[in-house]
Amino acid sequence: MKAIEITSRATSQLAKLAPAERKAIIAKLSRYAETAAGDVTRLQGRPEFRLRQGDYRVLFQETETKITVVEVGHRSDIYK
Repeated sequence: MKAIEITSRATSQLAKLAPAERKAIIAKLSRYAETAAGDVTRLQGRPEFRLRQGDYRVLFQETETKITVVEVGHRSDIYK
């Protein structure tokens, strides 16, 4: 299992979400860290990967031992 690190920016973005959405995002991220399964793709022209959870997206960077969550937001705003 890879360690999950959440930046201060992503932490504040998560705090603004509804508790149900926050819980679902954290669960999906944990599942991906354990099994590498999930709706994850590398973004074109950027060093991040994208994880989808409903209408929300999690942008993160990944190494062999760690996942660093960079940004969390609604799909209409996250790529700007």
